[in-house]
Amino acid sequence: FLLGQSGLGKSTLMNTLFKSKVSRKSAQPDLEERIPKTIEIKSISHDIEEKGVRMKLTVIDTPGFGDQINNENCWQPIMKFINEQYEAYLQEEIHINRKKRIPDTRVHCCIYFIPPTGHCLRPLDVEFMRRLSKVVNIVPVIAKADTLTLEERDFFKQTIREELRANGIDVYPQKEFDEDAEDRLINEKIREMIPFAVVGSDQEYQVNGKRILGRKTKWGTIEVENIAHCEFAYLRDLLIRTHMQNIKDITSNIHYETYRVRRLNESNGHFSTQPPDHANGVPPQLEVLSHEM
Repeated sequence: FLLGQSGLGKSTLMNTLFKSKVSRKSAQPDLEERIPKTIEIKSISHDIEEKGVRMKLTVIDTPGFGDQINNENCWQPIMKFINEQYEAYLQEEIHINRKKRIPDTRVHCCIYFIPPTGHCLRPLDVEFMRRLSKVVNIVPVIAKADTLTLEERDFFKQTIREELRANGIDVYPQKEFDEDAEDRLINEKIREMIPFAVVGSDQEYQVNGKRILGRKTKWGTIEVENIAHCEFAYLRDLLIRTHMQNIKDITSNIHYETYRVRRLNESNGHFSTQPPDHANGVPPQLEVLSHEM
């Protein structure tokens, strides 16, 4: 899931993700759902190959998120979409003759794009991440980080980490899910880096005899995959190389399991094959939570 207001480079980063050392096989849209007045949800599937392993990865973009004059409750269509995917998976699970391999359309990770203001998180950012972190893994990134100086970037990252802690927002990788000391050590380095300061570009340039992805300015070329220039490479490795399975495991064992148990408890032993009729797809428990916050 790619989330953030227009103009922050969500689609560009998606293109960068699949062009940089990750074999891009196809990018055919397979779903387009319209949500009136607010957000358009677009799902694009990619067949990728990493170290000889082929995978199908689906990226969901949300043009229009946070672009309204009144953004109150703009998180609800996103919550509705996430819960619908959990519900679809649950319905497949409860079939008597269920498939050996259930199609998995669940949202495993949400990349949340933060505008590079250099100051602090907006109320919309805090409200959204606080609510959605309960149902999906969130990885925050500072978009278009090349607009900040290194000092501004470091200060902004530290400010965001403090605000996340102050508001009880637990982003991925969550401390409580570290499996052992080695896992904790690896994840602690990632947590110290969050939010990732990223630059996206699908344009190639010649630098020192090599073709690189980058953004050309009159002061030089910003190399997307150069960790001295931005943290895109760390984000890519987290999502596709080192932590992909862990992200999926947390979705299955924590977020989806929480949804499944709640739905079974709601049924009181008489499980309905119809999804719950919650307004905006938000269960009552989450609606109560939202009023308390």
